[in-house]
Amino acid sequence: MSATTAKVRKIFTSAIGTDNPVFAQILGICSTLAVTNVFKNTLVMTLGVVFTTTLSNFTVSLLRKHIPARVRMMAETLIIATYVIIVDLFLKAYLPDISKQLGPYVGLIITNCIIMGRAEAFALSNGPGLSLVDGLASGIGYSYVLLIIAFFRELMGSGTIWGFKIFEALNIPWTNWSIMVMAPGAFFMLAVFIWIVKGVILKEQEAS
Repeated sequence: MSATTAKVRKIFTSAIGTDNPVFAQILGICSTLAVTNVFKNTLVMTLGVVFTTTLSNFTVSLLRKHIPARVRMMAETLIIATYVIIVDLFLKAYLPDISKQLGPYVGLIITNCIIMGRAEAFALSNGPGLSLVDGLASGIGYSYVLLIIAFFRELMGSGTIWGFKIFEALNIPWTNWSIMVMAPGAFFMLAVFIWIVKGVILKEQEAS
């Protein structure tokens, strides 16, 4: 295995595992609370974040030698905002119902600290190829956590996944937990997820 391949693998596995932006760095919590009550909306939102994180990292890295240090954060914000506008326009054109349901949260991708954090911490000091991988991995690491939380929140809060009534189809009596579609439900699920990953899975890996 070449040194470059090993570095790419380390960047990718770190971002989706031990250095995950959500359960390791505790970033991107606002969207965890805001959009994870419906699985479909969460999937669309996370795809938008992956798109933005990947391409903004790549673009910042391409331009890093031409961006004056004193205005770098403004330049990064402008780059991120450009990709977020593309996502927003795409949703309004092709997925108008989901766009309405997500409302202002699509625009708030601009303020997602994961995206700005990766641009500052990685893209400004690494080449475009590695920065693209880092952005993609960080986006995926963020996304799968939110999707897991959204799956259980919608299932327990509404008894559905993607509009399909799971418990009714399985003929299982179920009373919806209304708290799961509210902000406290997101806090609870995020706390349980972090406890399982950091307190059980990662601890077992360290012990072995």
